[in-house]
Amino acid sequence: MPTSERDEGGRYKPEHSDAEVLDAVRTHNPAATSEVADELGIARQSADYRLRKLADANHVNHKKIGAAAVWSLPAEAER
Repeated sequence: MPTSERDEGGRYKPEHSDAEVLDAVRTHNPAATSEVADELGIARQSADYRLRKLADANHVNHKKIGAAAVWSLPAEAER
């Protein structure tokens, strides 16, 4: 099994870029966490972590619908 690379802080480097995560959201806009995970071939927990980081940076919008999280792009990012 290949090992993931770590950054200078000792954290694992993400397998996918932020742009790839945003593209996965754009594909399903709005996207469930599981749809993003499936699109990228990663665990749902990993997709959730990445999406929350992007939401903290205002790159995606987050909305809870029942127990599910739904992610969308801000209007200016949809173009």
